[in-house]
Amino acid sequence: MIQTRSVRQFLSAGLNRIGRNDQLRPTGTHTAQVIAVAAQKGGVGKTTTAVNLACALAKAHGQKTLIIDIDPQGHVTSSLRESVSGQCASLSEILLAERPRDLLDAVMATQIENVHITAPDKRLSETEGLLATRVGREYVLQGAMTNARSQFDFIIIDCPPNLGNLTLNALLAADQVLIPCDMSILAFEGVADILGTVETVNLRLRHPLDVLGIVRTRVDGRTRAVNETIGQTLSGNYGELVLDTFIPLNSALARAQTAGLSVFQYNGRAAGASAYAALAGEVLSRVKAQLEASAVH
Repeated sequence: MIQTRSVRQFLSAGLNRIGRNDQLRPTGTHTAQVIAVAAQKGGVGKTTTAVNLACALAKAHGQKTLIIDIDPQGHVTSSLRESVSGQCASLSEILLAERPRDLLDAVMATQIENVHITAPDKRLSETEGLLATRVGREYVLQGAMTNARSQFDFIIIDCPPNLGNLTLNALLAADQVLIPCDMSILAFEGVADILGTVETVNLRLRHPLDVLGIVRTRVDGRTRAVNETIGQTLSGNYGELVLDTFIPLNSALARAQTAGLSVFQYNGRAAGASAYAALAGEVLSRVKAQLEASAVH
């Protein structure tokens, strides 16, 4: 009897500590689709795609979106710096916490309606290495996102341009992966690397990760021969995985990023804005089709 009472007192004390120190959030009513934007090569418009796809989903389709910036370069915050204010926990604090933490501790609103982002985090390069020592290191982000999934319609993860621990965390937290590919041989070769990793995630780690599609980026109208060659090779190798929408090389996209704005804030009539609006529509259609196919099976 004495032993039973001691155990109960111990558990009660532990629960009281949790109640004092942790803020419990109610479960939301949303069921987020999580898209990892991943590319093996840098400079293909990965962050530009993550940011402007999220903004297009929010602006044109009323989807409540969250952008998780898991790239140590922190370009998501730079791209939207004129719309961000406030402070919160860093993503490194969430990923390296001794006890599981809620990703929402690292989330802040922007001045763009329905768009939220994670706080900038310069420690992510260090966190990449420290994750290697953690038990279940591939699943830390997945566990931290449980409540966030109930608060948003879409969660877009901007991955680092490599296949390290942070990217693996993103892929294991995601439902689909979107692969940007510019019109270069190196980017084309990088697509195969990402698809190989997706296969590993499915087969060895037993996580059901779908390929949402390959989006052609930085398409320069002045190099039609190159565009056609690489475009035909992509279609020949990957067929229906190649999205119909492509993102043109557009100065408004670069200027918007420099100004710390989405392209819709900078110039909503620019070709880049129209392209990302079209991409959002195609993404919604593909996500709906994949969900319907999953329901049938």
